[in-house]
Amino acid sequence: MDMPNLKTTHQFDVIIVGSGGAGLSLALSLPAHFKIAVLAKSNLTDASTYFAQGGVAAVLDETDSIQQHIDDTMIAGAQLCELDAVKHTVEGGRPSVDFLLGHGVQFTLDDDEQLHLTREGGHSQRRIIHAADATGKAISTTLVERAQEKENITIFENYIAIDLITTHKLGHTHEANHAVGLYALDERNENVHTFLAPFTALACGGAMKAYLYTSNPDIATGDGIAMAYRAGCRVANMEFNQFHPTCLYHPQARSFLITEAMRGEGAYLRLPDGERFMLRFDERAELAPRDIVARAIDYEIKRLGIRHVWLDISHKPADFIKEHFPTLYARLLELGIDITKEMIPVVPAAHYTCGGVVVDENSETDIAGLYAIGETSYTGLHGANRMASNSLLECFVYGMSAAKDIEEKYQQHFEVPQVPEWDASQASNPDEDVVILQNWDELRATMWNYVGIVRTTKRLQRALHRIEMLKKEITEYYQDYHVSKNLIELRNLVLVSEMIVRCAMERKESRGLHYTLDYPELAPELRKTVLTPPDFKVDTPLVNT
Repeated sequence: MDMPNLKTTHQFDVIIVGSGGAGLSLALSLPAHFKIAVLAKSNLTDASTYFAQGGVAAVLDETDSIQQHIDDTMIAGAQLCELDAVKHTVEGGRPSVDFLLGHGVQFTLDDDEQLHLTREGGHSQRRIIHAADATGKAISTTLVERAQEKENITIFENYIAIDLITTHKLGHTHEANHAVGLYALDERNENVHTFLAPFTALACGGAMKAYLYTSNPDIATGDGIAMAYRAGCRVANMEFNQFHPTCLYHPQARSFLITEAMRGEGAYLRLPDGERFMLRFDERAELAPRDIVARAIDYEIKRLGIRHVWLDISHKPADFIKEHFPTLYARLLELGIDITKEMIPVVPAAHYTCGGVVVDENSETDIAGLYAIGETSYTGLHGANRMASNSLLECFVYGMSAAKDIEEKYQQHFEVPQVPEWDASQASNPDEDVVILQNWDELRATMWNYVGIVRTTKRLQRALHRIEMLKKEITEYYQDYHVSKNLIELRNLVLVSEMIVRCAMERKESRGLHYTLDYPELAPELRKTVLTPPDFKVDTPLVNT
């Protein structure tokens, strides 16, 4: 693996923004003669993949079937999933597992030395392969090691992408728009670099840092979605934001997730008096899809005026708990909670962006040569609610599909045009960085209070009004001052927050993750919400027709 050098213009065959499962599956699936750049916003493992506790959903057991996995996904997604995307993803389950095993990921085995399968909410069968309760860590560290071994992959850590470069932006509007690279800030010395390539892939994760309380790492600021939209790509279904039902409620661990697999293995949700309450909301109880569980918890917290509910697995044998959840057991013990004897305080937190940049089955966007993979993308898989452990599967299936598509199109001649270097000659150093922090805090509080688990039209209108004001302030700030990591992220977050609100205002029903008191029933037609640049033109095409 080559180390980045001091020059500020770089030529590659493929540029990949993001070092999680989506980005690295693409990098490792491309042929060895491709010259590849991987840009990591922080260190290589600082990605949502690393923090995933659950696993990868795949049909591996003879009692399971592709059709059952498809049906479960459609049900969890409130029938808003696009059937072709669901089939493509589910059928890619076994190849994805083979890809991971081939690169050396060590999954948990059962007594017969076969892959151990667990079950999570929404799944009718045990089909989740996992590495104890730290699957993401096992996948992330293994794929990072493989990428570091490849001589054709150059890794740039602490580089944050600023904006895409396209032929239309360069003035070549007489031809189809084509991505030619991007500008990125080297956070270590605050230099802006130019990365050029005939193919660019955005694998930057989601946008749940738009919310005050989230399970996501700090990198999840919607960078890929915002950059793609500014470049001319459509974005869809941004109103569907998944709130994970069970984040640890603890002052020392605000973003610590309690895996859904714990409920899959028999944990109960309880009120302060010990009552199990989920049976009052859904016959599947604790194994209902996440949107139902999160709303139930939110309802009980508001009804009783409490700060959290309890997750309880202490009725299971202690050895069983320690064997299945070693990471959780150790971490919670550090925080003074012995889960073999005590209940865990939990609250919902913003967790997953189900919408994103519109792509085809090869992950290509509306712009030629530009791909979006994983949580950055809208494939049609998740519909109105992502089913547990389908997200990692989507990363690998679409990462490999993108690699195949890029390899086939690589033979087509495309000359990257002359690109100017980043011009900061008119910018000055900001005199008050507190403005960025103030706007950041206000944006996230606005989203949490007005665009959360339960919505109303009035709340959404208030949110949009404040977001538009913040957007104007942030745009003026961006135009006047030198860019910084916080400013780039805030610029992206305010745009993505506006997308979330505008999509939510268009959906006149309650479906999946979008629940509004003003429209509590399902609409008769299945529609996706599509935003088209540059002025948020909204379209609501039918799904699966």
